[in-house]
Amino acid sequence: MTIPFFDGHNDTLLRLLDAEGVDKERAFIEGSKTGHIDLKRARTAGMAGGFFAMFPPPLKTGQAAAGSPALSPDLPPELAWSDAMASTSGMASVLFRLERAGALAVCRNAGELRAAMARETLAAIFHIEGAETIDTEFRSLELLYAAGLRSIGITWSRANAFGTGVPFRHNVDPDIGPGLSDVGKELVRVCNGMGVMIDLSHLNAAGFRDVAAISSHPLVATHSNVHAISPHARNLTDWQLAAIAESKGIVGLNFATGFLRPDGKFVADTGLDVMVRHVDALVEALGEDGVALGSDFDGAMMPAVIGDVTGVPKLLQALLDKGYGEELVRKIALGNWLSMIERTIG
Repeated sequence: MTIPFFDGHNDTLLRLLDAEGVDKERAFIEGSKTGHIDLKRARTAGMAGGFFAMFPPPLKTGQAAAGSPALSPDLPPELAWSDAMASTSGMASVLFRLERAGALAVCRNAGELRAAMARETLAAIFHIEGAETIDTEFRSLELLYAAGLRSIGITWSRANAFGTGVPFRHNVDPDIGPGLSDVGKELVRVCNGMGVMIDLSHLNAAGFRDVAAISSHPLVATHSNVHAISPHARNLTDWQLAAIAESKGIVGLNFATGFLRPDGKFVADTGLDVMVRHVDALVEALGEDGVALGSDFDGAMMPAVIGDVTGVPKLLQALLDKGYGEELVRKIALGNWLSMIERTIG
């Protein structure tokens, strides 16, 4: 039995953009031996679609990558709008070339998403991770929205004009740094009005509180885990989970090993049991309608037992083996994201 699933976060577009000397569309459509997602593997796994993130990477300043033992406890430097727009435009170009090639469909609402799935086409939601691509007068937001943007993570793990992210640090609380700027608060209001989902993953606690106070939409963290199990700054504390539950929001389980493990280590020797433990805690905190998947494929170290997108059915089977009914597993895999997209994007 293959259970279809929708993934709350992947960084596949950045991987493809960075692949030099490669026919990017062909590599995605025909499959490759690199990365975590391509079309062949997605179809084999039962992937119905996902949020395809456009993450403007840090400048090449020697900053260690997330999960590296040499990672600095400090936030990376802020990124200029021009640098963010250049990389985002590159990733958007890859996305739309894949759409023209028939590899996927960029979906602007739940109706288009359902239609894509009905014809067995990979459904993609245009998401940006870190709002550096948005200028403070929101002119580029209008342009990106017209292109298909429907989901924004206000920050990555750095500061920008709108708010401050959390550092990649273990055994710390996410309550680090200031809240949203005035223009950051206005960004939330504008996105609510446009039908653009706000993603709280990477945002610090003060910014989270500001979004919770301002937003008329359910609170969403597309790829975060439970701080009580893995006390990483990237994970959600009890009060944050309670706020998400009160808003009838959703959290997508992040597969990155350092955000799963209690010791915070980015090592592949990480079992399905700890992933199920996070799901158990999320279901307890958020209810059956508040839990989904947010893998972070192509952006983080995966448990060896998962490996790539073809490993997702192993997690779903582990939930069934734990005693989760098939109806609930199908909601976690797909139904809860579809419901959230209907309630926020339209």
